[in-house]
Amino acid sequence: MLAEMRIQGLGVIDDATLELDPGLTVLTGETGAGKTMVVTGLSLLGGGRAEASRVSEGKPRAVVEGRFENAGTSALALAEEVAADVDEDGTLIAVRTVSADGRSRAHLGGRSVPVGVLGRLAEATLAVHGQNDQLRLLRTADQRALLDRYAGDAVAKPLAAYRETRGEWLKVGAELVERRDGARRLAQEADMLRLGLTEIESVDPQPGEDRELVEQGKRLAEADDLREAAGLARAVLAGSDDGESPGAVGLVGEARNRLQASGDPELAVLDPRLGEALAVLTDVAGELGGYLDRLDSDPERLAVVLSRQAELKALTRKYAADTDGVLEWAANARERLAGLDTSDEALAALAARRDALATDLAGHAVALSAARAEAAGRLATDTTAELSGLAMKDAELHVSVAPRAASGPDANDALPVDGEYVVAGTEGVDEVELRLVPHPGSQPQPLHKGASGGELSRVMLALEVALAGADPVPTMVFDEVDAGVGGRAAVEIGRRLARLAARHQVIVVTHLPQVAAYADRHLVVQKKRGEGVTRSSVRTLADADRIVELARMLAGLDDTDTGRAHAEELLAAARAHRESDRRPTRRRRR
Repeated sequence: MLAEMRIQGLGVIDDATLELDPGLTVLTGETGAGKTMVVTGLSLLGGGRAEASRVSEGKPRAVVEGRFENAGTSALALAEEVAADVDEDGTLIAVRTVSADGRSRAHLGGRSVPVGVLGRLAEATLAVHGQNDQLRLLRTADQRALLDRYAGDAVAKPLAAYRETRGEWLKVGAELVERRDGARRLAQEADMLRLGLTEIESVDPQPGEDRELVEQGKRLAEADDLREAAGLARAVLAGSDDGESPGAVGLVGEARNRLQASGDPELAVLDPRLGEALAVLTDVAGELGGYLDRLDSDPERLAVVLSRQAELKALTRKYAADTDGVLEWAANARERLAGLDTSDEALAALAARRDALATDLAGHAVALSAARAEAAGRLATDTTAELSGLAMKDAELHVSVAPRAASGPDANDALPVDGEYVVAGTEGVDEVELRLVPHPGSQPQPLHKGASGGELSRVMLALEVALAGADPVPTMVFDEVDAGVGGRAAVEIGRRLARLAARHQVIVVTHLPQVAAYADRHLVVQKKRGEGVTRSSVRTLADADRIVELARMLAGLDDTDTGRAHAEELLAAARAHRESDRRPTRRRRR
């Protein structure tokens, strides 16, 4: 969970530290005090977009630092991947810095990391829900993702199988189209490949042959010079064949004999070293003799080598830089030729493979649709139950799952399922739509048509409560999702957020005292004026201060006994609700 967050130089917040506990934390304050900057800080901490305009006027940079305690498996794995330091108790520090010129830097566990790493960390630890999320809730793709999130492995497993088969199906289908439509072009390519292979096979180059021929040609072309050099070196070592000119071997041997004959112990110690030198010189002289015996000065052999080099050069000019590259080109050409068969038999076999994959894919699509339909029924039931408690007792949420019809059987992604052609997209063949029935007798309407702003807020919260058990993210942030709501509905929103906080850490920015009354920890953003500049700070409220703040939120009644009494009544009612909500939970678990 997010245990602490420090904000410096962000908007109107000069320097503030937020201490956060498990459970429900609410953040309140006057309009313009800087509550939104807290959410902006959380967004930056989660890898969100950095804007220079967010940096406080006169400050060189804005800094947001978050301390995550008991980091989960995914967060720890990410930290290990980027070599970030994690404390022994699993605490992980994330930092985001935005300079006044718009440049941004990110750090995780003391390591400088790309901003995307903080985004990945947020996926495992933090979910920020604002009024923009209500707009995303209107998009069908997001509605399908929400349903899949609720279903968990029941959808994830058939979806993975579907995607794997779909990839192979599309690949085979594309290959079949290429072979059919490009038969002439492919036939020309095949002819060129065959000509090249015929030319290479007629020369029959061997691995590394060009390098070997260069060495042979050099020796053959320079045979006389090499023979003279080796012969002179051997004569210097071994002496002339007639014995008139002693070589180094003979001279060293004579020196050794003289030392041995001297009888002087001091000279005798040099004998072994001369023996070693004599052995080395003798070996070298012998090897030079062997080299001279092997040295070939055959002009005919040189002509053969030069001719072979010319043949290999003709290949390397066309196909690769050396014979090894030519052989690699030939291997690739044979493989490519195997895939260029445009005969009727080859096309029929490929079409049969495509149809078999289509049958398998349709089976995966049906299983995926069935899993979604089952989860859709449960999600609709769970969410409708929550709406009933959010002052929408007559409302119902319907979750429809239906295949999307293809434009025709010839479309690239058209898949026959149960006698009809549907679009086989990356997420399956289904379109998912959330529809609201606001009151009995009305027809189900898509959310963008059937829900007001306040109703949309309550639908989103009801969905989040229904999703709480399936969502692995430990910390949820709600930015004024209670906008446009009041009265009894506001009380029930606070109650639902408190229930959500039983499984997650929940942070709520709110303007409603009915919601704030349910908090485990109440933070307030306060303005401070000085030298013509407004700055804000964040502090944690004690119980007595909570009364004052709630009374202020009740139409500015903080300086009246009536307002304080009403605030105390709100707190008492919230505590009573939370106690009553806990008792049934314990009975159900037993």
